[in-house]
Amino acid sequence: MSRVGKNPIIIPAGVNVNIADGMVEVTGKLGKLAMQLSDAVSVVMTDGQILVKPANDSKMARSLWGTTQRRVKNLVNDVAVGVTVNLELVGVGYRASVQGNNLSLQLGFSHDVIYPLPEGITVKCEKPTSIAITGADRQLVGQIAAEVRSYRKPEPYKGKGVIRQGEFVIRKEGKKK
Repeated sequence: MSRVGKNPIIIPAGVNVNIADGMVEVTGKLGKLAMQLSDAVSVVMTDGQILVKPANDSKMARSLWGTTQRRVKNLVNDVAVGVTVNLELVGVGYRASVQGNNLSLQLGFSHDVIYPLPEGITVKCEKPTSIAITGADRQLVGQIAAEVRSYRKPEPYKGKGVIRQGEFVIRKEGKKK
């Protein structure tokens, strides 16, 4: 029995939820998100709450119960509050800046890396070595953070690179004489 799936999802003020034809559409102040539902679970909205229940007693329905509840809860929270991923640039001369609708990165290459930002995503660089990526779509924000990180992954000897906030880079010992 799913412990997560049993919890109801409370809909905050300013968020509209529409459940129809196997789709959940959530609209809030930050945008509109939608998710396709599986036939193995049923999603019902009552009294400002969303309840997720397995449609039958199969193993697939029980395994998708908690997953579907969390995904719907993330949709509701993301359009109301948003998602932020913080990145830090570690290294001498590593800098970031926002220029219009582009993120400009200086990562030790002979040229600047220009990353075009998609619509619905905002990036702030309060310090030259920190990047805050914010948006309503959790998957898109994570994908952008992964792509920016892939330009200069953290290396284990000096710890230089683009690092997610709170990430621990395992350091290796250098060559001994």
